[in-house]
Amino acid sequence: MAFSHRSGNLTLPVTLSLELTAWQGLLTFVLGLIAFMLMPPGPCQTANWARGKTGWFTERDETIMVNRIIREDPSKSTMHNRQPITPKLLWHSLTDYDLWPLYLIGLTFQTPMTTPTQYLTLSLKQLGFGTIKTNLLVVPSTVGHIITMLLFTYLAEVVGQLWIFGLLAQLWALPFLSYIYAIDINSINKWTAFGIMTVLLSYPSTHAIQVGWNSRNSNSVRSRTVSAAIYNMACQSSGIIASNIYRQDDRPRYQRGNRILVSLCVLNVGIYAFAKVYYVLRNRYRDKVWNSMTEDQRIAYLTATTDKGNKRLDFRFAS
Repeated sequence: MAFSHRSGNLTLPVTLSLELTAWQGLLTFVLGLIAFMLMPPGPCQTANWARGKTGWFTERDETIMVNRIIREDPSKSTMHNRQPITPKLLWHSLTDYDLWPLYLIGLTFQTPMTTPTQYLTLSLKQLGFGTIKTNLLVVPSTVGHIITMLLFTYLAEVVGQLWIFGLLAQLWALPFLSYIYAIDINSINKWTAFGIMTVLLSYPSTHAIQVGWNSRNSNSVRSRTVSAAIYNMACQSSGIIASNIYRQDDRPRYQRGNRILVSLCVLNVGIYAFAKVYYVLRNRYRDKVWNSMTEDQRIAYLTATTDKGNKRLDFRFAS
């Protein structure tokens, strides 16, 4: 793909992306403050000046909710969302190596598709489309991206295999990225080029799947809170990486940049497979240990264990 604008060391789309990110950050900050005021510490503490003096629920409602929540996930009884995480708890969460595969996925899974997305409007202009038509031609890939994301998120829950849909999303993008690398997209029919870019960028994002995957494999309020933040930081870092793949000295086809995108896509396939194997082996090891224990030993473990969160022998990782 060929693009013509650069300003200093930053490309025009990167500059616009940073400005958009700043506004998105401000909006997120404001919404975060509002959410902090509206979000209660727990179902039994919903009354305050912002949420109403009488609260949201009756005593019977609160009893039902507490029982259902704890039965679903006993770890939710250990903390509430106004309880601070101490440096020690933060360190325990950061060193939880069982979540590192998901952080690695967050760092790279969107990168191969983010770079073409950032340059889509400029690439369409370069192909000869006018400004209004370019803005309209961005819509199909955006709509397609939303539809495929919702479809994959639903199917992941139905099938019960989270990793495979992440892998399939990479396989969706791989042939189109390979084509862009092998062929000068500016030399082919502009509508054909538009079709290739549209199908590529309609790829199903598995971000929603992986946020839930991360939460399930945390198995504690403390770890879930920190791991969600780390995973999100990894995803934001992915955008920074993607913004620096196309370089000035690689113009006009950006063959090196496209080669990097293809390589990352292939690497992501391997990372998803690694995550699946890792969690299967972890569960198999725990099954072996758990099944070797007598019933009395299991009861004693459940009663006296100091293992917490996803380190408990009776916990199994989602994959």
